[in-house]
Amino acid sequence: MRKGSNVPVPVSAVRVELGWRTGPGVPDVDASALLLVSGKVRSDADFVFYNQPAHSSGAVRHEGKRTAGDTVTDTLSVDFGRVEPAIETVVLAASADGGSFGRVPGLYIRVLDASGGAELARFDSEDATVETAFVLGELYRRQGAWKFRAVGQGYGSGLAGLATDFGISVDEPQHAPGPASVPAPAAAPAPVQPSAPLPPPPPTAPAAPLQPPTAPAYPPAAPPAPGYPAPASAPGSAPVSLSKVTLTKEAPSVSLTKQGGTSGAMRVNLNWQVRKQFQGWGQKLGRAIAMHGDLDLDLGALFELSDGSKGVVQALGNSFGSLHQPPFIQLDADDRTGARTSGENLTINLDQKNAFRRILVFVTIYEGARSFANLNATVTLQPQHGAPIDFSLDECTVPSPVCALALITNNGGDLIVQREARYLVPERGVSPQRTLDYAYGWGMNWTPGRK
Repeated sequence: MRKGSNVPVPVSAVRVELGWRTGPGVPDVDASALLLVSGKVRSDADFVFYNQPAHSSGAVRHEGKRTAGDTVTDTLSVDFGRVEPAIETVVLAASADGGSFGRVPGLYIRVLDASGGAELARFDSEDATVETAFVLGELYRRQGAWKFRAVGQGYGSGLAGLATDFGISVDEPQHAPGPASVPAPAAAPAPVQPSAPLPPPPPTAPAAPLQPPTAPAYPPAAPPAPGYPAPASAPGSAPVSLSKVTLTKEAPSVSLTKQGGTSGAMRVNLNWQVRKQFQGWGQKLGRAIAMHGDLDLDLGALFELSDGSKGVVQALGNSFGSLHQPPFIQLDADDRTGARTSGENLTINLDQKNAFRRILVFVTIYEGARSFANLNATVTLQPQHGAPIDFSLDECTVPSPVCALALITNNGGDLIVQREARYLVPERGVSPQRTLDYAYGWGMNWTPGRK
């Protein structure tokens, strides 16, 4: 499509894919959407992005990033059936983090049929220079039908400037701190732990349930009076925070305290997708990775508490844990297909942070494949209070069925999050969990389990 052109979108729901080629010196890019009435948002709730990933109506969701070779995509979903009648336009935007779009090669936006995946529209941005934000396109309603228009309007003021122009109240930008200093781990104690992972405690009914963090539950805003746009945000409401932290090999760790994540619940999310073409070990092993219908990944965590007790939270053996009593970690769901937009989630009770000595978050392949080859995965740690922390897994080049994702350690009451992204290869006859145990010196004995 050319800039300014439009095409019909004759489907009930779409996936909007923002893509670009990554490489040394290429800034990270983030997709976002703004739901407009008369050219403005009704409130800050009409802004969907990485810190506010779902609109209250359920019409627009930010589904996160995927990496395939040197191409990265960030995806939004739009369900037209849920778009409120007052909404006239859904603006589809991109922002660059760490540089301008002149350094982002191959930037494009695609609109895909959510049900079948057919491409309905594509616009390639080819004239970027110093811009740090772009409105790449928009979905707009005309006489009851939806269309897509290629826009290609750049901004030099980043996501904050773009959002402000549409009526969003934005908090002052915060600079991500450098990597936290992580003390060298002590020598692993002799394995004198119980002969099996701790069983799940009996269910209890806590008086005040602690809920996992989710997108803010904003009530649907009332449409403005005819001819008068609504104010950008409700009086006294907190401005939108654009802060986030992305962990890399060069800066692999961060302090939760410095990010404001000192209380409430923290959700640890694994969102994954399988490439359709086999590469590397996928070719050598014939069927190293399966499609969605076959592959079953399990998110879990090894824990060591301050009282010396150790165990595991995982779907295997139905050891789902508990938020309100030890280990203060709970597995929310077992995603057996990868098709759930929320992926798999662990929730950690940060109100009990002094009870933790260390937590190792991991993922294993339960069935359907022999290796993580051709798997794209993003890990996000979302504190209830504080900036989200995320990172992507590197491509797996070894026949590994287990990956250590993140190590969380207690450093004098401050929880330090360390990006691991470490694929491990078990020895013959050794389980993935035991392999993790050996690699990190947990010192537990293991027995066979199933789910």
